[in-house]
Amino acid sequence: MSAEKEGKQTIELGVELFPCRPWGICDGCGRRCDQIHETTERWIRDLPVFDKQTWLLVHRRRVLCPHCGPKIERLSWLEKNDRYTKRFAQSVARLCKIASVKQVAAEYGINEKTAKKFDKRYLEEELGPVDLSGLTVLAMDEFAIQKGHRYATVIVDPTCKRVLWVGRGRCRKSVKPFFDLLGPERCRRIEAVAMDMNGAYEQVVRAHCPGARIVFDLYHVVAKYNREVVDRVRVDQANRLRDDKKARKIIKGARWLLLKNRKNHKRRDRIRLSELLAANRPLMTISVLRDDLKRLWEYRYEGAAQRFWREWYSRAIRSRIEPLKRFARNLKARIEGVLSHCRYPLHTGLLEGINNKIKVIKRMAYGYRDDAYFFLKIRQAFPGNGS
Repeated sequence: MSAEKEGKQTIELGVELFPCRPWGICDGCGRRCDQIHETTERWIRDLPVFDKQTWLLVHRRRVLCPHCGPKIERLSWLEKNDRYTKRFAQSVARLCKIASVKQVAAEYGINEKTAKKFDKRYLEEELGPVDLSGLTVLAMDEFAIQKGHRYATVIVDPTCKRVLWVGRGRCRKSVKPFFDLLGPERCRRIEAVAMDMNGAYEQVVRAHCPGARIVFDLYHVVAKYNREVVDRVRVDQANRLRDDKKARKIIKGARWLLLKNRKNHKRRDRIRLSELLAANRPLMTISVLRDDLKRLWEYRYEGAAQRFWREWYSRAIRSRIEPLKRFARNLKARIEGVLSHCRYPLHTGLLEGINNKIKVIKRMAYGYRDDAYFFLKIRQAFPGNGS
């Protein structure tokens, strides 16, 4: 059967549906209504049949409800004001899991806003409110949501790799809504929170979860060391050798050689690094102390870790290298977060992987303007190992 729908689009396959019972169900209160107020015809899009675009000509009724007045009749397979069946909308949403909204809209021949509406509604119904019961440990990190240093915070349950909450911003005010959602009783059950050295995160956790231990991640501490010590000392040493242009050029060009992990060096890089460190004592000192600092995360007994830290701190202070001494003093004020790793061997490596997947989700859609929709897509991608 072929026909014209409202003079705009060709219907490849049309089916006319009539009511099969003299009464209807009120969409407002759900009661049975025996009186029909009026009947109208409405074209409803359904899933294709034999690869034919299919439309249903539905005789849609409004019932005269004694409690609600004239109301549209409730149909289990159709949303109140939709021009598409529920199974059509669900099919669109399922395809949105693996393709962008633009691609899905083109595949089904519908508007992009309509495809997004179906996907967002499906996600809200599928995911529902997040289950925050039974949480004892958390991990939190930031990721770039837009250009111009605009960030969002993601909080996960590291025991099952489940995203619990995503919110725009990385300050105390931005993260506070999660702990308000968690509630005082569940906050008291939190034992440890893994994070980078973001002071705002630490403050909000201490304010809401006073019994929780802060666990600083190895990756972020070493990254801070590289920025504040290795880069600063390298530049200072290069500036000191202004008269020796050849030596200055070697030190200036050795940034990635110094920052790269020793185990990732090729034989040629190992030889270059050995020659560079042998010729420059300050660079040798900060390189050795950085490798020793990493060993602090290998301890499982806190007393042994404290002894190792005191020895490392003493060596750093005696080095007479100002950037290194400054870093050591700053880390000493927050060393509890490093030593907590002995009891709670948590890290944010899981979050770094999640952040990479978030970038893929964002790029696949060429960005999201709707934060709520974007955050639902993130929760859908990380439902947890138990789901």
